[in-house]
Amino acid sequence: MNPPLLQIVTVSTREHRKGPAITAWFEQAARAHGGFAIEVVDLAEVNLPMMNEPENPRLRHYRHEHTKAWSLIATRADAFVFVLPEYNHSIPPSLANALDYLLLEWAYKAAAFVSYGGVSGGLRAVQHTKPMLTGLRMMPIPEAVVIPFFNKQINEAGIFTPNPAESSAAASMLDELLRWTMALQALRA
Repeated sequence: MNPPLLQIVTVSTREHRKGPAITAWFEQAARAHGGFAIEVVDLAEVNLPMMNEPENPRLRHYRHEHTKAWSLIATRADAFVFVLPEYNHSIPPSLANALDYLLLEWAYKAAAFVSYGGVSGGLRAVQHTKPMLTGLRMMPIPEAVVIPFFNKQINEAGIFTPNPAESSAAASMLDELLRWTMALQALRA
């Protein structure tokens, strides 16, 4: 039996963003965990314009090629980890837009967060994202990785180095995410 597919989604699309450095670390942690097949998705590469589909996503009558491609990407996943910063005490618009494009593709999949920011470590973005996910029939798990003052952990080469608490949180989060992913499998069938 193949392991479930975890998509690690880099949310920030800004120029000079730091999300890819954190994603690179988390990808290594997820591969070392071994419970999932891993796919990294970068919303900057997905490059969705502001939502421009004329019909409700529940119908899946996608008119634009970018939406069809995004639908195929999200459909492949069994679970998601969103690597996200906090923008103005809330969810990054790139993630809200990406979520709004689709509906059925998200259903009955578990989700977790690696958040980063200043003193809050991106927690407010996570808290604002969770109700959106539950509205899409996703299961956001409580376990998370929170990285405050993340810039202090990125060196001149752009490599993020976690502290021991962050590494431990990643392992615990992946364990719980795997439990939920397996439990939700029957609903996705």
